[in-house]
Formats: sequence, C-alpha cells, structure tokens
Amino acid sequence: MAVSVMSFFQPGCMGCMKQSPINREVAQELHVTIEEIDALKNPQYVRQYSLKVTPTIILVQDNAVKERFEGVVHREQLEGAIKKYL
Repeated sequence: MAVSVMSFFQPGCMGCMKQSPINREVAQELHVTIEEIDALKNPQYVRQYSLKVTPTIILVQDNAVKERFEGVVHREQLEGAIKKYL
C-alpha cells in the first residue's frame, strides 16, 4: 500500500514556514501528496500521534507510523525516507 505523508504545522511557526517549501519540492520531485495539516484546527491528530512540536512529519503505511520527524526536515532526508515506501 502507498505511504501517506502528513506534515503538521501551526500558523506563525517559523520552522513550519521553512518546512512548507521543502514539502512542495519533495512532493513535486517524487510525485506524492504531502498533506499539510493545521495541528491547532485538528486536535484529534495531536492526540492520535502524540504531537509535541511543529513541524512534525509522519509517514504512515498500512495504518502504522513508519517514520516520524520532529522539527525542520531537510529535503534529502525527507526524500530518502519517502522513497523507502514507494
């Protein structure tokens, strides 16, 4: 099954503002969708994934968390993680 990539952010978060263009570049390069989710507007995810900081990127496959990154993730690291599940 395909990997689902979720990027959690908060408005005004400096790290989140740095992460967003990286997410767009990776999504375009790998032809995947990276769902950007406002953690404040979606508290169910905060509980479900025990979110502590933003940005947080979670890769889910078969309803299981395969990879988790807290803080800004560099393009090469994010691409490498996603490629493992494509």
